[in-house]
Amino acid sequence: MNRLVSHSQSRISLVRWALFVIPVIMLLGSLSGAMAGSTTKNAWYQTLIQPAAQPPGWVFGVVWPVLFFLIGLAFAMVLHAQSSRYRAPAIGLFVMQFLINLSWSPVFFHYHKVTAAFYIILVMLVMAIATTVAFAQVRKAAAWLMVPYLVWISFASILNFQIDNLNPDAESLYVPAVTSQIDNGG
Repeated sequence: MNRLVSHSQSRISLVRWALFVIPVIMLLGSLSGAMAGSTTKNAWYQTLIQPAAQPPGWVFGVVWPVLFFLIGLAFAMVLHAQSSRYRAPAIGLFVMQFLINLSWSPVFFHYHKVTAAFYIILVMLVMAIATTVAFAQVRKAAAWLMVPYLVWISFASILNFQIDNLNPDAESLYVPAVTSQIDNGG
């Protein structure tokens, strides 16, 4: 069997993919959340009744970067697998599910569309499952790296559903902005 690339050259190529893809995935993920105001300090979010299973806010700040790292590494592995005939569909599925992921935070936290966010997360979950199956056809390790993401999205969809049920008026809640106007009595 003739190889055009040695094992060490192939590993270096994977490292290059990972060094590019992982930071991009992590940056886009964090920008989506930050621009949408997806923190526990979000005034609208603080007014919502939270489900019993809701973890403390800091958990989200730890979990999402780890998940973005893992799915970024999985995606880099698939991008690196240039000889796989399943590579192109796997890439397409990943990009679609990731774009759907990026849309969830603005819909939920910025636009306060809790029900719409629930349907988005369901579509995201289905697309992430399809992506994981496609990744398994390219690199089994890439599919395994997607499993924590699938578990978390499943849990997050349950939380989203419960928040929607506990807060039927969530979409119409108005939280006034904090002002520093001083009434001078005049």
